[in-house]
Amino acid sequence: MLHSDSAPVTAPAYSDRIGFAQLTRHAFEGGDLHPLRERLLARIADGIAEAGEGLDLSLIAQLLGEKEAGLVIQTEVLAFHQLFRTPCGLPKPRLRVLALAADIDMGGNTPIEFLLEGSDIELLTLYVIKGVGLPETLPDHDVAIVVASDSEECREALAVIAQAAPRWPRPLLNRPELIGNLDRDKLYRLLADIPGLDIPVTANATRAQLMALSEGQIACAEITGELHFPMIVRPRGTHAGVGLAKIDDAAALKAYLAERQEQDFFVARFVNYASPDGLFRKIRLTMVDGKPYACHMAIADRWDIWYLNAYMAFSEEKRAEEAIFMQDFDHDFAARHKDALDEMSRRVGLDYFIVDCAENQDGELLVFEADNTAVVHNMDPPAVFPYKPPQMRKIFAAFTAMLSRHAAGEGSAA
Repeated sequence: MLHSDSAPVTAPAYSDRIGFAQLTRHAFEGGDLHPLRERLLARIADGIAEAGEGLDLSLIAQLLGEKEAGLVIQTEVLAFHQLFRTPCGLPKPRLRVLALAADIDMGGNTPIEFLLEGSDIELLTLYVIKGVGLPETLPDHDVAIVVASDSEECREALAVIAQAAPRWPRPLLNRPELIGNLDRDKLYRLLADIPGLDIPVTANATRAQLMALSEGQIACAEITGELHFPMIVRPRGTHAGVGLAKIDDAAALKAYLAERQEQDFFVARFVNYASPDGLFRKIRLTMVDGKPYACHMAIADRWDIWYLNAYMAFSEEKRAEEAIFMQDFDHDFAARHKDALDEMSRRVGLDYFIVDCAENQDGELLVFEADNTAVVHNMDPPAVFPYKPPQMRKIFAAFTAMLSRHAAGEGSAA
C-alpha cells in the first residue's frame, strides 16, 4: 500500500504481452488463435514462459469461448506478477500511461489498448489484486487512469485505489469513487432530474419479488413507483443483452423466471423509442474530457439492439444513415442535446466514459446505460464502413490529447 504523502515511483519490473487489442483484432478478422495458443502452452510446459505470455494465453482462451479456463489462468499469473507492458509502435514513447485494472474477465476493464493504437504512448497495466493491493513503490508513469469497472468483482480493487488516490504522485483519471455511480440503479439517481434527459428508473428486484408480482400478490409500484407492464427485466450483473427481456404481463414474467436461475434482477419501464418509420436507432457516444463523440448508430426493427444484431454490414441504406449521423454529429445530435450532455458529464464526473442512448418520441435524450469499459475500436472493415476509421481516429486523438493535457498538469479541457 502507499504510505508516504507523495508515493514513490520506480523503474518498473514489467512483463511484456501482445495484449487485448492485437489478439482481439486477430480474432475479429477471422484469424486462427489456436497455433499461438499451442506455442504458449509449449513454453509454459517447458518452464520458459514469461508472465505476459500467461496473460495472453488467458485472453486467447476467453476469445475462444473458454471463459472459465481463461480466468483460472489469469488468476494464477496475477498471483505472482501484476505489472504488464503493451509496447507502443515507437522505440521511444512520448508518454507512459499506467492503467489500474482488476482481476476480471476481458470485458471488465476499459479496453484502453484500442484507444492507444498507433499512438506514441506506452501502456503499463497494474492489476490490483485481492489481498495484495498496490506495490510499495509505483512504476514510473506520467499519468494514471482507473480502468476497472463498476461491477461487484471490481469493488475491492476500486476501494484500494480510492484509499491511495489522495496521495497519488501523478494525475489520476477516472477516479475510483466515481466509477461506482455507473451501476444501473445508481445512474438513474444521479441523472434523474436533468432537463431534456429521460432515464427510466432502474430498480433492483429479487426473484421472490418478481415471483410475487407474476402471481398477482404485489403490484409493480411496490417494487418502484413508475414501474408498469410492459417492463424490461435483466439479471443483475449481466451485459450485452444476456437475459434481457421485454415482459408484457404477469404470465410472461412467470415464464421468464421459469427459464432463469438468477436471484437478483434489474427492472425498468419499457420505453418505445421507435422512430416514425418504425425502426429503432440506438446510439453509442464516447465522452472524452466532457465532450461527446459519435461511436456508432445501430438501426434495427427491434428495440433490443446492439451493433451486431442490427446487421449494419448488410444494409447500404443503414450505413449511409450512420455515416451522415457521424458527419453531422457536432452541429446536429450533439448540438440538440448539448445541455443534457453537458450536465450528464458534469454529474458523472469521469474523464472518459461511454453512453448508450437514443432519442425518445418526445425528442429527449433517452439514456440506457453508461460505463467505462465498452469496447471502442477501429476493427470494422473500411471497405464496408469507409466513414468509420476517420471517426475512430478522431476519438483516439481526443483520448490521447486528454492524457497529454493531464500529464502536463493542464487538467480537463471541459
